[in-house]
This record gives sequence, structure tokens and C-alpha cells, in this order.
Amino acid sequence: MNVIWAILIVVGASCVTVAAMLLVRRGAPAGSYFRDGDRAAGVFGVLATGFSVLLGFIVFLAFSSYDQSRSGAESEALIVTQQVETAQLLPPPVARTLTGDLVCYARSVVELEWPQMETGTLKEGFNPWAVSMFRTIQSYEPVSNRQQAAYGQWLSQSSAREEARRDRIHGAVGVIPAPVWIVLFVIGGVIFAFMLFFADPEEGAVTQAMLMGAVTVVIVAMFLVIRALDTPFHPGIGGLRPVAMERAIGNMDRALAIIGRRNVRIPCDARGASPR
Repeated sequence: MNVIWAILIVVGASCVTVAAMLLVRRGAPAGSYFRDGDRAAGVFGVLATGFSVLLGFIVFLAFSSYDQSRSGAESEALIVTQQVETAQLLPPPVARTLTGDLVCYARSVVELEWPQMETGTLKEGFNPWAVSMFRTIQSYEPVSNRQQAAYGQWLSQSSAREEARRDRIHGAVGVIPAPVWIVLFVIGGVIFAFMLFFADPEEGAVTQAMLMGAVTVVIVAMFLVIRALDTPFHPGIGGLRPVAMERAIGNMDRALAIIGRRNVRIPCDARGASPR
């Protein structure tokens, strides 16, 4: 979330609601529109409590999705690094092909998939380099016990990597449905209208402005927090970044320096795209 835009939204919404309160205050009767202030405060308490419970549930749901995407991205990067190690236990031709595809997989996650997740345009399906690795390992038949163990480990890690990828892209489209957002804005509008009935010309303008402004700031800030958690992939503050996968790419580069880059053919460019 862009901090400047968030501040502008909060300030703008507060200015609008405070201006509405001060405008209504001019024609309001003394003591507000409510004859029984205690009863009105009780009703407002019930309304605010219900709204806060709903907000708490939605924040928990959005944060769970956010944390799932974060954990998935970290697990995926770790598994990719582990698969590079596992690939070296396979015969050299297979190891070279799988290692190159893993490097391309990591690059494509950082350079291609991440921008698509930020814009919400990432399509469902497998990463093309994952498909390439599947075809390579499918055509391979292990012979020795060591190769059979490495083969089984590779298949397990591939399944875990795909699960981690699914968790990563889970939050790219948001988990809060549109009807919930509609309900939130409707309840927020009801609270705003209810607050206008507390307009009282006998109270100072600053007091009335603070009354409305404080409620507006809290509600709008909560909406922005929910929005930020519901869309975890964004370039602003709090947005998830491919730090774990970038670290994995660095680890793979160091591993390639040890085993020899000439022994590994990387079939992609720096962005993880196939030159074909």
C-alpha cells in the first residue's frame, strides 16, 4: 500500500465527514437530535460492537491469507534450493538439465510471476519450467539404490514445491468476496449517518469535529488494512516481495560456481523466459 495515498484517503474521508457534521450541526436542535442520549449511546454501542466483531473476523481471514502467501513463497524458495542439491545425486545428463530448469524456474518466479501477481494477471496452471522438469524426470529410470533414493526424494520435493506455489499464489486475487466489501461499506455508511444525529450546536465545533473525525479515521484505516492484507502482492509498504526466491537464486549461483557453470546449461534468459 502506498503510504501517501493511504494518508490522503484517511484525511480526505475525515474532512468530508467532519464537514458534514459541522453542516448538520448548524440546524440541529440543542442537545442533538436524540432526546434520550443514553438510549442512543446504547444503540450506537450495539452497532459499533457488531461492526467491530465483523471487522475482527475479516482481518483474521485476510491476515491468514497474507501469511499463507508469505509462508508459501518462503517454502517454495527453500525447496527449490534443496532440489538443486538433490539433482546432483542423479546421473550427470539429468542433473545438468534439472539444475538449469531450476535456475530458470526461480528466475521466472521473481521476474515474470511476481509482477503478474501484483497486477492480478497471473493465470492458473503450472510454471513452464516445472513442466520441463517433469518431462525430464519422467523419461529417467533410476538404476542404483542411490539413484532410486534421489529419484523418490525429487518427486517428494516436487510435490511440496507445487503445494508451496499454490499457497503463494493463493492470495494474489484476494480472499474477501465482493458481498463482504459491500456489507462493510453499508455498515460504515450507517455508522456515519448515525453519528450525524449526535450533532449538537451547544457543543464546540472542535468537539463535534473530533467526535466524527475519530470514528472516521478508525473505520477508514481498518478498511485500508483489510485491503492491504487482502492484496498482499503490491509494491507499497507491507507488500510481499520475492526476497526468499532472490536469496535462493544467489545460493544457486554459488552452488553453480562450485560444481562448475560449464557443466550446467541454463535454457533461459535473465528473466527466466525461454529464448524460443
